[in-house]
Amino acid sequence: MVNKGLIRKKYLTKRKKNYFDVNTNYFTPLINLFRKKIKKRNINIAIYYPTSYEVDILKILKIEYFKKYNFLLPVIEKKNSMNFYHWKKNDILKINKYGIPEPIKSIKKFPSVIFVPLLAYDKKKNRLGYGGGFYDKFLNNFNKYNKRILTIGVAFSFQKYNNLPVQYGDFKLEHIITEKGII
Repeated sequence: MVNKGLIRKKYLTKRKKNYFDVNTNYFTPLINLFRKKIKKRNINIAIYYPTSYEVDILKILKIEYFKKYNFLLPVIEKKNSMNFYHWKKNDILKINKYGIPEPIKSIKKFPSVIFVPLLAYDKKKNRLGYGGGFYDKFLNNFNKYNKRILTIGVAFSFQKYNNLPVQYGDFKLEHIITEKGII
């Protein structure tokens, strides 16, 4: 089995070398997906604050269609757990121990949709993250309580890996969006 650490290192470098700024058209396929899957208007969408050459998900905030939704950002908490808190574009953020901006804690919210950052993905919609297990842990715990959440990985098409090694606890995504569309 290929070592996940080696894949992470390779794809961090690959993403840095091949990064490009996406425009709002990157997110157009999401509108069609949302029209099919999301029936409520007042839902919570969890996004991430992009770092280390991740796709700039914050551009979604400029799209008129998405202005009717509430947005959440993750906060890393004790015991390497993660929860989500309400956030608006101009709200003050603080920097966590990983150098990632987080919202000031208020009332914990649960997302209906979660956009998940990743280093690599495969055709089966498996995801390779950074190794902390924050998203896997959150999503597995969330699903234990029979709460349905739409999971969408956000990546560039060059982040596709042939067949990622999968371990117990790795959370498989429902969709992955790249500049080429939705998988």
